[in-house]
Amino acid sequence: MPKKVFPAGTALYPTPVVLVSCADTGNSRNNIITVAWCGIVCSEPPLISISLRPNRHSNRLIRETGNFVVNIPSKGLTEKVDHCGIVSGSDTDKFKSCSFTADKSSKVASPLIRECPVNIECLLKKTLTLGTHDMFIGEVVAVHVDYIILNDKGSVDYHKAAPFVYNQGEYWDLGAKIGYHGYSRR
Repeated sequence: MPKKVFPAGTALYPTPVVLVSCADTGNSRNNIITVAWCGIVCSEPPLISISLRPNRHSNRLIRETGNFVVNIPSKGLTEKVDHCGIVSGSDTDKFKSCSFTADKSSKVASPLIRECPVNIECLLKKTLTLGTHDMFIGEVVAVHVDYIILNDKGSVDYHKAAPFVYNQGEYWDLGAKIGYHGYSRR
């Protein structure tokens, strides 16, 4: 079957939706930015990348503090997640406007977002200037998971966690499990 050819672009989908929180040492107003350009880049040591435009307020904060927290929201927070992606932290206190609670992290200066069921503390290891975006590679130094989303084996129950994804300008929730790693060899 023939395929339509599109111009080169960011056609990868879906991508995770995360809230990145960062500390502001200058005016003590921490910030949150919505990021869909996020991914795992290494297992050992555990590394996560996020990509932000250089003109974003959070870009400066992460450079100054050398750390950030990747917070994984549940789908019940979709409207607040969208809000954090369309207003600037340079003139809006997003913790206040979204009624989010900033909890103290265990290893980094940037706060956790209490309302997100998973929080991943990261120390900035490398910054790559790539074009329209800077990629921040953070080493995971601590992971916090709400007990309420754990199953009886102590693992994350994704139905309870209710993560969602970004699909070319739209937010989508996750459907049913359709397989597991290695099932094709059974």
